Amino acid sequence: MSQTPPAFDTTRFNRTRWTVFSLLVLSYMSVYFHRMAPGVVSGDLMQAFATSGAALGSLAAMYYYVYTAMQIPAGVLADTLGPRLAVTIGALVAGAGSIVFGLAPDFDSAAIGRLLVGLGVSVVFVGLMKSNSVWFAERSYGLVSGLTLLLGNLGSILAAGPLAVLLGLFDWREVFVTAGIVSLGLAVLTWLLVRNRPEDAGFPSVREQAGLPSHPPRQHHWLRELRTVVMHRPVWPGFWVMFGVTGSLFAFAGLWGVPLMRDVHGLDRDGASLYTTAALVGFAVSSLAAGWLSDRIGRRKPVIIASAALSALSWLAMLYLPWGPGISGLLLYAALGFAAGGFVVGYAAAKEVLPPAVSGMAIALVNTGLFLGAAIMQPAFGWVMDLGWDGSLVDGVRLYAWSDYRNGLWLSCGFTVLALLASLRIRETYGRNIASELQRR
Repeated sequence: MSQTPPAFDTTRFNRTRWTVFSLLVLSYMSVYFHRMAPGVVSGDLMQAFATSGAALGSLAAMYYYVYTAMQIPAGVLADTLGPRLAVTIGALVAGAGSIVFGLAPDFDSAAIGRLLVGLGVSVVFVGLMKSNSVWFAERSYGLVSGLTLLLGNLGSILAAGPLAVLLGLFDWREVFVTAGIVSLGLAVLTWLLVRNRPEDAGFPSVREQAGLPSHPPRQHHWLRELRTVVMHRPVWPGFWVMFGVTGSLFAFAGLWGVPLMRDVHGLDRDGASLYTTAALVGFAVSSLAAGWLSDRIGRRKPVIIASAALSALSWLAMLYLPWGPGISGLLLYAALGFAAGGFVVGYAAAKEVLPPAVSGMAIALVNTGLFLGAAIMQPAFGWVMDLGWDGSLVDGVRLYAWSDYRNGLWLSCGFTVLALLASLRIRETYGRNIASELQRR
């Protein structure tokens, strides 16, 4: 049994661990910023590029298309090259893409910029979660995952109310160019200060610190290991939970939540963005709470089922309960976000049914479901609204009625019902890696 070396410096280890975590989380905050910002600048984009609802949805979803396609490669990169190199390159590409988007003279250029942003940020989350799996103990992984989502969501919160305030002072193009420059700076810091695992910084592994043997390293070519992950049935229910619960929330909060309050209830951008801020705050708080609760009770499945069920009920409440601007609207938006936060436990459940050496690929597979759901939902929401649109325009921007938005909300509800059915098939891991147990069955 491995023993911690006598010269082991706990204080220096914790300082290094939290430095690595903090830098990767800062890049992750930029992921959420770029994900949610189109909802606040939707009117500016429609006006600048003269787009329809479906076209605007496609522009916003360009991020999700490439993000979705890149999740499995991101998992491979995290498990082979490591988070340090993967996130450094990702931040460089995302920074360049944000600058291109901010300077875009036409719709096609904006789409290219958005695609580059999606390509760059696609590797950040999986790299961060892979890093968490080697820098933190298994017994606290749910809580650390929740903390990761809480802090990452600060980026989405900045892309709601605070961004709306900034847009009163600066042009939307200036904001995205500045965001690109920040990403380039984070890329440099990541390369200089982040290390893939404790051993690379001169420390014993987290398991060795606890007097346990380290998990075995990767034993096969990554293509063989990827096939193992993809063919492993217990990991797939998490894919569909992410697809329905979080995909529908991200599509709404990231694009259609602000226009709904503007078109139906007559709020200006600043006022409408408060509602998506409420949804994102609820989502961030719930992510932390769900991760903590799952670790505390030593269960994954009940938390995930509850999240899917509450999400479906929240969409139904938005469709049927009387609500409007003010407390009722804020509570409904917050409920949508809070209900979805339990999805974070799906990452722990996914990595615990496969060997630790392929945890990046396992997390990437379920994460693919999330972004595939959002990539489908953003334009689909706009498409079903376009079907009933009566032709109304205000300053060149399409004005949709409540009946149009109801069509999109029904679609969102349907996605979460699919997630609820999938959540019933989640394999319970009791907060530990059960890959060896599954192999014996």
